[in-house]
Amino acid sequence: MAADPQPKPTTSAATIRGDDDKSSTGAKPDEALSDTDTNPPAATTKTNEADDSAQASPSLSQENTDLERGPEKPTDSANEKEIEAASVDGNIVFWDGPDDPENPLNWPNWVKWSNCALISLLTFVEPLASSIFAPGVPLVLQEFNTTNTELAAFVVSVYVLGFAFGPMILAPLSEMVGRVPVYHVCNVFFLAFTIACAKAPSMGALIVFRFLAGTFGAAPMTNGGGSIADMFTPEQRAGVMAVFTVGPLIGPIIGPVIGGFLTESKGWRWDFWLITIVAGAITIAMAALMRESYAPIVLSRKAARLRKETGNPNLRSKMDGGRTKAELFKHSIIRPSKMLVFSPLCAIFAIYLGLCYGYLYLLFTSVTFVFESTYKFSTNTVGLVYLGLGVGCIIGMGIFAWDAQREVKRSIENGGLKPEVRLKILPYGALIFPIGFFIYGWTAHHVTHWIGPIIGLVIIGIANLICFMTICVYLVDSFETYSASALASNTIIRSFAGALLPLCGLKMYDKLGLGWGNTMLGLIAVPLIPVSFLIKRYGEKLRTKYEIKNL
Repeated sequence: MAADPQPKPTTSAATIRGDDDKSSTGAKPDEALSDTDTNPPAATTKTNEADDSAQASPSLSQENTDLERGPEKPTDSANEKEIEAASVDGNIVFWDGPDDPENPLNWPNWVKWSNCALISLLTFVEPLASSIFAPGVPLVLQEFNTTNTELAAFVVSVYVLGFAFGPMILAPLSEMVGRVPVYHVCNVFFLAFTIACAKAPSMGALIVFRFLAGTFGAAPMTNGGGSIADMFTPEQRAGVMAVFTVGPLIGPIIGPVIGGFLTESKGWRWDFWLITIVAGAITIAMAALMRESYAPIVLSRKAARLRKETGNPNLRSKMDGGRTKAELFKHSIIRPSKMLVFSPLCAIFAIYLGLCYGYLYLLFTSVTFVFESTYKFSTNTVGLVYLGLGVGCIIGMGIFAWDAQREVKRSIENGGLKPEVRLKILPYGALIFPIGFFIYGWTAHHVTHWIGPIIGLVIIGIANLICFMTICVYLVDSFETYSASALASNTIIRSFAGALLPLCGLKMYDKLGLGWGNTMLGLIAVPLIPVSFLIKRYGEKLRTKYEIKNL
């Protein structure tokens, strides 16, 4: 952009000359808004020559953006050119140095953690809504005069189908208008459709309202990883992601425990009223406390404020790519699909977690029938069975946190933290995953003591959490510039699996029995073991060889 002919505004040089700072992903000024491309580590204050070229010539092509590795380390001559370019163009707005308090990476810890806590609570409650009324499904069938077991499974899993469709729109929206507006709007619609579920007059209406509630309930799972990447450096993310990622796993597990007692005492409709009350309280807290963490939006607002204060209409954010809202939306909405097509790792991990997630929801729809028919558990007691999965998830979280802390410390001592460090524990989760199904299936088949199949569920819970958290943290670290889109691509596939696999679960058990049915599930999961070892060994080569450009 040409220099402004008006007198230079009286704002700090660091604010106007964003050229002295560097995004952690090497983003260029003319790139489309992305998840974290304006959040440099606090100690990093340099840009590369590509940044300089992009600022001097806004029309430069974006084709050479290296999404996964970022730019090469700048040379001294490059820095000199940046300073020279900054003196020519004084209209670029960026952070006021590496310690700018407006930069979400520099927020006080209590602000970061309050944001993270609210998002994590939402990622707990909204997946919890997927399974809370699973113990009450027989009462739903009775009230609506149907005995269709496939319909019984679908009324539970259709909520997860909404998780598949929501990210297609919600991830691009968060990159256009910011995280907070998407959270607020989706919260309102989630509450509205959850109330509609509580008042549903028919099975068809209940299915439709469940789907729509799931669609808007996908917001925290789709954009939460991006919010965390906005506020925390890679070294800090493992612990934060542990808090965030446990919600989608623990929520559906705790749901049937609560739903079992609530359904028996108040009826199945009160499952939805409880979700409305809890989610409503979180929505109010988010409206009062949430701060926008998406750096391109923060910088855009800062530029608008400075234009008003200085009277200089030429001031613009360093991350303003000059695209219209329509162009941004079109560009962003295809990004998750491009990741699935052009990144082998994204595709492999989507299928990987699709299998894990699908199995988890197959268990949600089958455990109630298995323990009521085989072990004669009552409606409220059968909900306690899901605690086996919950205990497994808690153990898995402890194992993951211990391993992450150890590996991060070791990597920093050895010179740097690569995303592939996250994958070292993945093969162990894959190894015990099928074992859990073998134990669950054959102990239930032979009607051993009820603790037998629950031990199998504990092992499944450990494996599921290790695999889920490892892959999610890896995706955020590898694609941090587009972390919301990377998680969205994964969420779409795994949610389809979570919605569709349970539909064949009860029929499979009817034909094969609990023993051979779960053995088949375990054998299908066995290939995850060699896949995990191969990705652990060759993941970095795949990541660097298949670079995703021009996202």
